[in-house]
Amino acid sequence: MRTGLRSLFQRALKKAPPVNAVECGMAKTWVKRRLLALYPALRNHPEALDAAYEELDLEPRRGREDGEFYAYFQVKGPK
Repeated sequence: MRTGLRSLFQRALKKAPPVNAVECGMAKTWVKRRLLALYPALRNHPEALDAAYEELDLEPRRGREDGEFYAYFQVKGPK
């Protein structure tokens, strides 16, 4: 019980680190590779690939609950 209470206080006082620029770049690269794998027509059209990536409307988000990653990317739905 003692360690559970202590870890609860430590998690409450500790903030998640900010989203790193390298992590954003890695996530963007991974998403673009997945788009190319799903839609082979985008391979020779970089402008269309960028437009498809922008349509996903990804935003970085920090994990808040226990067991979540420090940072992950959430896809927003269409407006």
